[in-house]
Amino acid sequence: MKKVIYLIIGCLGFVSCGDFLKEYSQDLVYASSLEDMDEVLIGNGYMKHEGYPSFVFSSGQANAVYYMWLNVMDDDIQEFGSGPYSVGNSGNPSEYLRSFYEWSKVPFQNEKGVPYDDENWKKLYAHISYSNVIISQVDEFSEDSKGAKRRIKGEAQFLRAAYYYLLVNFYANPYVKATAETDPGVPLKLIEKVDDKYYSRNSIAEVYNQIVKDLKDAAENLTGVEQPTVYRVNEAAARILLSRVYLYMGEWQLAADECDRVMKLGIHLSNLNDFDLTETIGVPGDKLRVTKAQYMNTSQSPEVLFTQGSNGCPYLMFDKTSIGRYAVSQELCDLYTKYPEVTDLRLTGFFSKSQVNGNYRFVRKTSDVLADMTTFDCFIIRSAEAYLNKAEAEAMLGGDAITPIKKLLENRFAGGQIPAIDGLSGKELVEFIRDERRRELCFESQRWFDLRRYAVCVKYPESKEIDHVSYLPATAANANGIPNGTYRLKRYEEERAYVLPIPGYEIVFNRGELVDNPEREDREAI
Repeated sequence: MKKVIYLIIGCLGFVSCGDFLKEYSQDLVYASSLEDMDEVLIGNGYMKHEGYPSFVFSSGQANAVYYMWLNVMDDDIQEFGSGPYSVGNSGNPSEYLRSFYEWSKVPFQNEKGVPYDDENWKKLYAHISYSNVIISQVDEFSEDSKGAKRRIKGEAQFLRAAYYYLLVNFYANPYVKATAETDPGVPLKLIEKVDDKYYSRNSIAEVYNQIVKDLKDAAENLTGVEQPTVYRVNEAAARILLSRVYLYMGEWQLAADECDRVMKLGIHLSNLNDFDLTETIGVPGDKLRVTKAQYMNTSQSPEVLFTQGSNGCPYLMFDKTSIGRYAVSQELCDLYTKYPEVTDLRLTGFFSKSQVNGNYRFVRKTSDVLADMTTFDCFIIRSAEAYLNKAEAEAMLGGDAITPIKKLLENRFAGGQIPAIDGLSGKELVEFIRDERRRELCFESQRWFDLRRYAVCVKYPESKEIDHVSYLPATAANANGIPNGTYRLKRYEEERAYVLPIPGYEIVFNRGELVDNPEREDREAI
């Protein structure tokens, strides 16, 4: 007789504001087999796959896209001045992301100053809630076809770790070993039962320790598992994320060890020398759209190990005059021509020139055609990161960082002719690797986190000011738009805007137990 488990999941914040760790309504899921449990994992543990996002920020409504604002806060992006746009047009990303782009005191508000809910907090904790149930209950089933219990549990452990990794880097300061035990992180909820209590913030150390534990357990449970698709996590992806987390913690040797384990699994790199990067203009129904014969990130790529969620960049950088208010920053573009004696294929492989204004480039790591989108920039793990993480860890340890970084470069530069790096060491080598990480992983939801962690790195700390220029709508007399001011994000040690505020509805519900981050400053154009 099959055992029936009643999975009572608290819907974390989808119905009304407040009480993110207690139930608003209860979804009763009847799990009578591991197959049922697997369906719960697919449908509720993993992020929803979304192609083009739609902006829905009305109170009580969940936005389809995940944390698109992460793309507009760093130094890899700039506003695209060309073309008119209408303030109050919910179809324009600037309407809802300008406050993030300008690092405003209140980021979750539209261009008119009307606030909207932070839906990502709710959605990430909802995924965590389902993961908790799966982790707790999967062993209760007696049948186990080819290690299904171990696989399902490993996937849920990875997902819980991934969501806490995002939450703690959105809403808390970066990890500093000397103060991590007392620095406030985010609330940890690790059991499947609905707790009758108010929640406070666990320390950053507690959150990171749980992330590490979950990722180690996930990698162990996923050992030997061959996934049928890049939409299900595997051991290599779990170990790469673990190595990334170790870098954030300054645990260089542990990071290097995880990268070694990943490379022993036989991961692969795509060689841009083998790509047809020819740009072709004209897609039926849209003459302005640019397509490429091949894209770096697809579900068929040998180096894409895992992807989930939604795509923000194709919408932010849509090459039309009325929408798509953002472009690749000139500072980032210049990094690809820093070594004129060699040719970095990523400048043309990762980006397309605007057909409206050739001074701008738009990211094109994946197709901007909805039917062809098969990877998602909000969460993607590629083999290339293993080489970058290994190189960074070895450079910090004083070991062999040149070999792994050369392996990556040979697949990114024309004819395998790469910059001369054999003589680099110490700080110069670390700076090269950081630049290379920026060139390779741009617009894959990592740059903002890297800026934060570099600023507090014990060895070779690095902090910088970032300027963002905003624009008024273009006019007939000024097709390139009218600059509306330059906004500056100061160095990390002088700023509070590197951390997002805890959603106000959670603070109200938890009656002061959940303490907000220090208030961000008002920011005026310089």
